[in-house]
Amino acid sequence: MRLRPLFLALALLSAACRPVASVRPAEPAAEGPHLRNVRQLTFDGDNGEAYFSWDGTRLIWQSNRGGYACDKIWVMNADGTGKRRVSPDHGAHTCSFFFPGDQKIVYASTAHLPGDCPPRPAPPPGRRYVWPLFPYDIFVADADGSNPVRITDNPAYDAEPIVSPDGRRIVFGSKRDGDFDIYVMDADGSNVRRLTHTVGYDGGPWWSPDGTKIVWRAWHPQTPEEHALWRECMENDYIVPVPLDLWVMDADGSNQRRILTNGATNWAPSWHPDGRRIVFSSNMDDWRPDLGRYGHNFELYLVNLDGTGLERITFNDVFDGFPMFRPDGKQLVWASNRNPEKPRATDIFVADWVE
Repeated sequence: MRLRPLFLALALLSAACRPVASVRPAEPAAEGPHLRNVRQLTFDGDNGEAYFSWDGTRLIWQSNRGGYACDKIWVMNADGTGKRRVSPDHGAHTCSFFFPGDQKIVYASTAHLPGDCPPRPAPPPGRRYVWPLFPYDIFVADADGSNPVRITDNPAYDAEPIVSPDGRRIVFGSKRDGDFDIYVMDADGSNVRRLTHTVGYDGGPWWSPDGTKIVWRAWHPQTPEEHALWRECMENDYIVPVPLDLWVMDADGSNQRRILTNGATNWAPSWHPDGRRIVFSSNMDDWRPDLGRYGHNFELYLVNLDGTGLERITFNDVFDGFPMFRPDGKQLVWASNRNPEKPRATDIFVADWVE
């Protein structure tokens, strides 16, 4: 996932700025058996999608910290120190990731377009929120942000890039063919191939640690009403809240299978380093009978590759999302609005992982 999706906005409506600090322990919480020594790493603005470098010493993430009107890409040390912006000063930026070797980065951006932050589309009648599909393109740059090179050139949404473990390919989400699907390309932007073809939303792809599989999130409309809703979304370049299932496929797009469906919004999947488990965010435990729908409390979960062994990781009545394991499996980083001093803003947290 790379993008800051609608499902985060449902829970986080505003941000309040505080003086910047480097790192501090988070408020105590009953986190179950796996998380120890939870620390908050960001304290300014709204933050999301923090992902480890391949050597585990740095994090790259998106934030509007410093008073920016839309997100830029930032890098910090894994302990929260040394924060620095690595994307251009203008444009909206999202979905950043390190290349293996940690000498280059990839991200999606509107920096090639005039103006700064692209305008957000108005929600359709009867809905409060939409996830806008801005006309991002994908850029590769040196790890310090220098020498950015645009590797896609497409007027529709290109974003959510994740680099393969061998550094040779990038998987990403795109609306370039009129639907929202998953594509793979060589690291220089050449040889683009479409992997999903079912009508509906297929996004948030992530390579397995050995590069042989891809996990992603999906919603495929079934009824005439759902198809009409999806056409409206694609025509207006936004997505409204929908349930999301988790899917896995082989790296060439074959052997596509759904591994988790429950009517809730299951999203932001990534892999445990053992390649046998997937960590993700879901509101599956926040069914609201008074509203007839799932609520806004997203927690982190772990599930086996075959869909068995579902286990809840976080236990807070707040948003927890965008999880990623450190490559050695010893830490987990994620975004959350668990900070009681600014409960409606998202910050980055890290914890030691206990099996």
